[in-house]
Amino acid sequence: MASIYEIIQGLSQAAANAYDGALGEDDQPLQAGLQREDGNPILDERIMDGFNVKFYGNMMCLTYQSEVLLKEVYGKGFEDEIEQRLSDIACWLRTEYKKITGSSVTLTDAGEADMRVESTSRIRSWVTAKKHYKVGGLSSDMNDDNSGSTNPVEAGWKTFLEQGGWGKRAPNDKRKKE
Repeated sequence: MASIYEIIQGLSQAAANAYDGALGEDDQPLQAGLQREDGNPILDERIMDGFNVKFYGNMMCLTYQSEVLLKEVYGKGFEDEIEQRLSDIACWLRTEYKKITGSSVTLTDAGEADMRVESTSRIRSWVTAKKHYKVGGLSSDMNDDNSGSTNPVEAGWKTFLEQGGWGKRAPNDKRKKE
């Protein structure tokens, strides 16, 4: 059983391995499920897209961003295409995690994707989509941090707070005293 640190470090490293221009073990470009990987990189128009992962508790938030044309946004199946792209990226993360660590990890959908389309001009726009996944191997009690801190305030901070925060006013401070 891998520790929490090892799981998060493995998934973070898997996401970091998907930079633009990354090559696999066979010196072929990596196929992480992004649009920029389609076509010839020299001859075709380059599409800027990428993804990011964030962790909180036993969950992972997969964020995908890409340039899109308005005709794609208003076309049929746009949301399904973005959902499929997020699923492809999650599948690639699982396989890359297995290559890095030698063990497997499960990423379970925790709801549907949240998409936001913003425009830069009449033609070009970009989409930002987020989808949350439950990471297998991470305990669910990690999210229960509403109890607050049980550590007492250190002595240095306690005297700092007793002095009224940042202390006395500077001698050249000309503001009215309250």
